[in-house]
Amino acid sequence: MAELFIFSIAESLITKLASHAFQEASRVVGLYDHLRDLKKTLSLVKAVLLDAEQKQEHNHELQEWLRQLKSVFYDAEDVLDEFECQTLRKQVLKAHGTIKDQVSHFFSSSNPLVFRSKMAQQIKDVSKRLDKVAADRHKFGLRIIDVDTRVVHRRDTSRMTHSRVSDSDVIGREHDKEKIIEIFMQQNPNDDDKSLSVIPIVGIGGLGKTTLAKFVFNDKRIDECFKLKMWVCVSDDFDINQLIIKIINSVNVNDAPLRQQNLDMVDLEQLQNQLTSKLAGQKFLLVLDDVWNNDRVKWVELRNLLQEGVAAGSKILVTTRIDSIASMMGTVASYKLQNLSPENSLSLFVKWAFKNEGEEEKHPHLVNIGKEIVKKCRGVPLAVRTLGSLLFAKFEANEWEYVRDNEIWNLPQNKDDILPALKLSYDFFPSYLRQCFALFSLYPKDYEFRSVEVARLWEALGVLAPPRKNETPEDVVKQYLDELLSRSFLQDFIDGGTICQFKIHDLVHDLALFVAKDECLLVNSHVQNIPENIRHLSFAEFSSLGNSFTSKSVAVRSIMFPNGAEGANVEALLNTCVSKFKLLRVLDLRDSTCKTLPRSIGKLKHLRYFSIQNNPNIKRLPNSICKLQNLQFFSVLGCKELEALPKGFRKLICLRHLGISTKQPVLPYSEITNLISLAHLSIGSSHNMESIFGGVKFPALKTLYVVDCHSLKSLPLDVINCPELESLSVQDCVNLDLDLWKEHHEEQSPMLKLKCVGFAGLPQLGALPQWLQETANSLRTLIIKYCDNLEMLPEWLSTMTNLKSLLILDCPELISLPDNIHHLTALEHLHIRGCPELCKKCQPHVGEFWSKISHIKDVFIKEPEKLKEEEDE
Repeated sequence: MAELFIFSIAESLITKLASHAFQEASRVVGLYDHLRDLKKTLSLVKAVLLDAEQKQEHNHELQEWLRQLKSVFYDAEDVLDEFECQTLRKQVLKAHGTIKDQVSHFFSSSNPLVFRSKMAQQIKDVSKRLDKVAADRHKFGLRIIDVDTRVVHRRDTSRMTHSRVSDSDVIGREHDKEKIIEIFMQQNPNDDDKSLSVIPIVGIGGLGKTTLAKFVFNDKRIDECFKLKMWVCVSDDFDINQLIIKIINSVNVNDAPLRQQNLDMVDLEQLQNQLTSKLAGQKFLLVLDDVWNNDRVKWVELRNLLQEGVAAGSKILVTTRIDSIASMMGTVASYKLQNLSPENSLSLFVKWAFKNEGEEEKHPHLVNIGKEIVKKCRGVPLAVRTLGSLLFAKFEANEWEYVRDNEIWNLPQNKDDILPALKLSYDFFPSYLRQCFALFSLYPKDYEFRSVEVARLWEALGVLAPPRKNETPEDVVKQYLDELLSRSFLQDFIDGGTICQFKIHDLVHDLALFVAKDECLLVNSHVQNIPENIRHLSFAEFSSLGNSFTSKSVAVRSIMFPNGAEGANVEALLNTCVSKFKLLRVLDLRDSTCKTLPRSIGKLKHLRYFSIQNNPNIKRLPNSICKLQNLQFFSVLGCKELEALPKGFRKLICLRHLGISTKQPVLPYSEITNLISLAHLSIGSSHNMESIFGGVKFPALKTLYVVDCHSLKSLPLDVINCPELESLSVQDCVNLDLDLWKEHHEEQSPMLKLKCVGFAGLPQLGALPQWLQETANSLRTLIIKYCDNLEMLPEWLSTMTNLKSLLILDCPELISLPDNIHHLTALEHLHIRGCPELCKKCQPHVGEFWSKISHIKDVFIKEPEKLKEEEDE
């Protein structure tokens, strides 16, 4: 059954009511007693909710009681939201309101006397309903369990921070790898006529087909055999245009990626020509991962395109769950991946359940229970790994026995059912993690998540625990993601310091869809209508927007287009939002093409998250946007035609994330500097700006991202004006002189405490700016990309004693590392790619610099293709 998330909703309501700010505001408007009584009833009910959630599975009456309770909770949430909106409006009116505003306020429904009367009635109604439902709790004999004791024991995740698969991470698949490589190396009798060989790997979900394909893909013998390697996740949609675009993007990751939205407008012939020119004469390996298409016509069309002008010996490796698809695509017999042997399953389980190698020998009783658990996993590595992670650092036999003896193993298992091991692991999630995980269901399969995107959504929907002292919401998100990673619910995890990237397995995505099915809906062409109870909507295809909003539902809180809204009828959608979805929290219209926004958008006063980034047409924004005082995230980044920001921007007093593109030569500092909560600022495609930040104070700013500002010449930053700045990224600002910065520094001024710095697409950068040396004690991550004229790294770089990650990508003139780079004892990740001479000197065991960098845990050196070809000759 679907998850209700009721304990975490109750906890969130009580936390809000207990906050000092809320109590003070309720006293001012005379509603303190009403809200105190509501909190008291909520606390009584919350005390039995954990027991109720555990017992509901076999008790339909209890399930119905919880559903009624949830409905009242959500109504209470809306009432408290309304109260917060009014409190914010009063703050704005006091700080920035004109006499006209105050008169207008007096005669509106927001007048304090009118508002108090209305709110008192709403709180009374909710309390009455809650009292009525709460009285029934005694029927069910529920125990009081006040605190959720389910915790996640986190392992050291540093070894799981990239998508490449090392030999030590794969157990029991060495034989499979050798067999597939043997097939690759066999001379196909048809190679002379340049036909493509297609090798399918087939097996059930969670068996490790993708892992095995990566294992093969990263083998050195494959590197030597194929000049060109490409990896494409296919998943549910076998659209020829999309696949061509993915393949082209995979051929050369250095190029700007082709856009994948609104494919009806893409010239197919032009795409085909581009693909042919990229592959012409190349002996390539293409992996098509996770194929579900059984339409032979589509497959033959793609195969014929790939075959045109191809070099002899090119191969395609396919992974699929379906035998008939493998037979349709394969030119050789399918490689049928078998379940792991009991011995290998146990080795994998032990690897994930115990912290150190050999630790299991101290706990033979647990290992014996583990053997029985592993049997129930039936040799499926995903199941084995997930349960090993679940029991990590748990040494009480009863906890292991509970997993072994759980009734979920006895349920009949159909072909497409949720993997029992995953559901069992999910059932051990703390309540705060469940809602967050369920929201992954709003993204399509194989989606590449970025932690900042996840953070903004979770924060806007109020599913994050309040940060503790000296913590930020981003810190809480990082903790949650670490917990999910520890449970093996995330994969391909790349930790970039302030930003992480990851994916989730298809079966984990299925679990998210299952637990969220009463709340979240990923709309595609197969969805005919939207149930009334759905609160969060995500459109995987803009074309599925059509008749979606014919339902009577007013419950919708989120509308998203994770693949972009290009081509969607956004004007009609916005009118629907204003008329029907008045309680909307999240509206993400990235890549839309609308030319205007309605003034009525200012009525969506509950909105926390609003994005129209990368809209190519919009020139002006209505000033009514500044009435959205709850906004935490607002982005017009990439809206290159936008002439100016709306007047009254200072009124957005909750704004924490702001993305700007504008034709204005100077930012409206008098507006922006009043945004006292602003922590993350992105400025892009603002081609008339020559300087940013001259002497302007941003007391809360933590992250600054400046991209594609062609006229920008100076960027004066200092700790006086930006005392909290931790992360700086500068990209494609071709006239920016980073050394000008030092002219703005006084000799004795305190130093910036930057933790993450990135420079990209800066052809004018011949050497790293001197001021970077000031960050020696704080810098954790340094990323340098596409700096064509960077010739050297300074010797003072070796004084960066806290540096953990150094990434140098596509800097062709860079030929050496600092002599004392071995002094960087904290350095864990060194990635060098696209630097021909430097890559040669850093080759493992043979390069002249290898002895200086061999101590680093994760070293990744990738030579450019041209250099490899020259060496082969």
